[in-house]
Amino acid sequence: MFLLSKKPKTVQKIVDINIHWSGDDPFTFVSHHHDEYPKGNAQMAPPLEMIRGRNLGRDYQERYGFRMYHGRVVPGFPMHAHWGYETISIAEKGFVDHFDTEKNYGRYGNGDIQWTLASSRYEHCEMYPLLDQENNNPVHITQIMVNIPIDRKNKGIQVNNTWSESVPVIEKDGVTVTLYCGEYCGKSLYSPNEGSWAKAENSVRIMKVIMQPGSVFELDKLDGDIGRNLYYLSGKTIDLDETQVKPNLRFKMKPNTDLRVVNGEEESEIWILEGKPIGEKQAAFGPVILEDLDTVRKSMDEIRINEFQEWPWKIMDVTNPIEMGRELHRPDGSVERP
Repeated sequence: MFLLSKKPKTVQKIVDINIHWSGDDPFTFVSHHHDEYPKGNAQMAPPLEMIRGRNLGRDYQERYGFRMYHGRVVPGFPMHAHWGYETISIAEKGFVDHFDTEKNYGRYGNGDIQWTLASSRYEHCEMYPLLDQENNNPVHITQIMVNIPIDRKNKGIQVNNTWSESVPVIEKDGVTVTLYCGEYCGKSLYSPNEGSWAKAENSVRIMKVIMQPGSVFELDKLDGDIGRNLYYLSGKTIDLDETQVKPNLRFKMKPNTDLRVVNGEEESEIWILEGKPIGEKQAAFGPVILEDLDTVRKSMDEIRINEFQEWPWKIMDVTNPIEMGRELHRPDGSVERP
């Protein structure tokens, strides 16, 4: 639990974070997976001796530097549902093998972004293949769930990739900003999906900021009701409003205030999430966010009834051949590559 001698004057709330982050409207949830997987075997999986004794199928306990999550052979997340929001999947390191009920499949990684707008019922699997059989396989995956308004739900599915070559990176005075969504220093990137809330008109911005010792990062105050959260992931200390704080904390910033971060003695990593709230009362349970609890309950029943029979792949934890590159295969046979 966080403990500060005083709260920075521009901070409204402070929350502990781990691999899961809380957020504010329009951000519903963030998962931040950092795992140091060993070299892969012929199945693109960790060696048996490193997964023996785990709670396979639901392994969130870090052992040997990694977790298996819901995977039983290859780490990751076999077939599961999404309904009523967009997931922004950022593969900072490592790779993700992706298959879905729309018959899209492929592999992305090493800085690529996948934008999955599941306004309707949708199932996919996301596995983390260990492609390197000679060296360790670090996998750093951040998934940010962004809600959508009620009138945009149940309008179909859209899946698109932004390859790392098109992701803006801005370096200045010891600060490196990777812009995953929004506008910064004349660069911009937004969701390619129609109906997404992650657009310029909603002032959504997602940034990873790496700060060298003694560097300074500043942002101007935001207009109106646009929210801003700072997530301090790693480092020794940073100063917010001349108040020294330590990592593993989320700082909900007060409205209409400038942001000034001064880094301490070690390299630090922070993330910034900003956006205009949707401002609607909605209901959520499990993988579903819809207009009310009754609709959510009916939707969960629909998922249970249909998910297995509608899955078009032979197994729930399907992966691609080890030699596949970064590709997105469409149902019509077309292939997208960097």
